[in-house]
Amino acid sequence: MTRFATFRTAIVAAFALAVSACGLNSVPTAEENAKAKWADVQAAFQERANLIPNLQEIVLSSAENERATLNDVIQARASATRPEIQMSGDDLSDPAKMQQFQQAQNQLGGALSRLLVSVERYPELKSQENFGRFMTQIEGQENRVRISIRDYNEAVRAYNTTIRTFPDAIGAKVIHGAEAMVPYQAATPGAETAPTLDMRPGTSAPAAGANDNTATDERPAVNN
Repeated sequence: MTRFATFRTAIVAAFALAVSACGLNSVPTAEENAKAKWADVQAAFQERANLIPNLQEIVLSSAENERATLNDVIQARASATRPEIQMSGDDLSDPAKMQQFQQAQNQLGGALSRLLVSVERYPELKSQENFGRFMTQIEGQENRVRISIRDYNEAVRAYNTTIRTFPDAIGAKVIHGAEAMVPYQAATPGAETAPTLDMRPGTSAPAAGANDNTATDERPAVNN
């Protein structure tokens, strides 16, 4: 091999190493940021689930005809909080697991919204201080869920852009074996939006599904 060829090979190798090194910090930094944002998403959903036992007591004390809808919420909560549904940061590149998680959370959000709209029709319930306080809590929590999802999706966008953009893409592929992460998408448009109820006296909301007039006095169980 000539001296020129040796020199050229060394230059190419040095260039490749320098390019690859570009992703040594940027890729893991973006990855850890996305994982941290996902932890915020899970925390927000868990906090929402923790509010539901309080809702159960309020509804059962004032709106017994809504127990069928309440049962939907309790069952959806149980499904959404199952250990096998939860996702770690290492699962964020798995579309199937993300879809499973999304479906469970969207089911809970939909059932909760239907119940809140339904019980809002009861004047005696709307006038209760506990119900008004709970509505403030749940609307605030739904807003935190929405914000945490937005921040997570932005972190995923930044990470996915990093691992696909030259020169970081070389280091991401060769050194880290990086895979694109899956953003969070609501299964139903608007499902991630906080429910809004009119709490003014004398107002009522349209019915959200049929009432169940055959409900028994048995209280559905809620696992904390």
